[in-house]
Amino acid sequence: MSNLNNNSQSGSTSSHHQNANNAGTSSSAQHNNTVSSSSSTSTGAGKNIIASHYQISQKIGEGSFGIIFRGYDLLKNNQPVAIKFESRKSEAPQLKDEFRAYKILNSSIHNYLKDPNNSDNHYLSIEGIPSVYYFGQEGYYNILIIQLLGPSLEDLFEWCGRKFSIKTVALIAKQMIERIQFVHENDLVYRDIKPDNFLIGNKPNDDIIYLVDFGMIKQYRNPITKQHIPYRDRKSLSGTARYMSINTHLGREQSRRDDLESMGHVFLYFLKGELPWQGLKAPTNKQKYEKIGEKKQSTPVSELCYKLPHQFADYLNYVRNLRYR
Repeated sequence: MSNLNNNSQSGSTSSHHQNANNAGTSSSAQHNNTVSSSSSTSTGAGKNIIASHYQISQKIGEGSFGIIFRGYDLLKNNQPVAIKFESRKSEAPQLKDEFRAYKILNSSIHNYLKDPNNSDNHYLSIEGIPSVYYFGQEGYYNILIIQLLGPSLEDLFEWCGRKFSIKTVALIAKQMIERIQFVHENDLVYRDIKPDNFLIGNKPNDDIIYLVDFGMIKQYRNPITKQHIPYRDRKSLSGTARYMSINTHLGREQSRRDDLESMGHVFLYFLKGELPWQGLKAPTNKQKYEKIGEKKQSTPVSELCYKLPHQFADYLNYVRNLRYR
């Protein structure tokens, strides 16, 4: 990963946080002030302290869930953390589900053992899954505090002129597949594969790719019996249209195969710089998603992978032919 590390910047944020800052500045500033006011009032100190010992610093991004701030753990020598705020009035709250996903993933190897040296008893982390430190409510907000990470793969892609070498994509693909394999082994399907959701760690872990943002995750089988959820169709779309699988476009229940196909689309995006279904126009989002789905179905894998090593076509053909279960 050394060719990636030269471009990474310790402590920077992922593009799905940064890009959102370019729009809605006035409304986000108002939201920012509301969060600060809420946290200051709750402590009575005016120092933006939440959960007794986390200090809020600058805003570093926002997303569909709300706003994310850089913060510091005052009990851990000002260790940097990421603090997510989500309105408790949100119509589609995500942070509680995300917290549950982190607990499941971080505890699967450690058998729910907790760090005896940590007064918070936060769940231990494993390679490529961020540590989670706290979830709770503060004022009008749900709050999730997790490990602060570096730039996203989308950020690195931009910094590299929107083209990765075959070697770089192979290195990235190995870690991405390992992360999603781990999610699947824990009876979960991710459902929103995209470069923005894979972040580089900060030093000394800047050779590790982390998987973040588990708001779309779903249990695909019972963790005890291992019984798979039934096949359904006419499902609403979930995920990012550019990378989602053909079956997702067709309204079919997602399973492991769909995560794998989405990763294949990400690999091709990194190798080619763009995908054939980017930039399609339509009067409504629904029609646009239909167009994207039609283009995916009508574009042969041989055309998608033209002039690339055959392994990429082999991979995409294989995962597109997997059964639901």
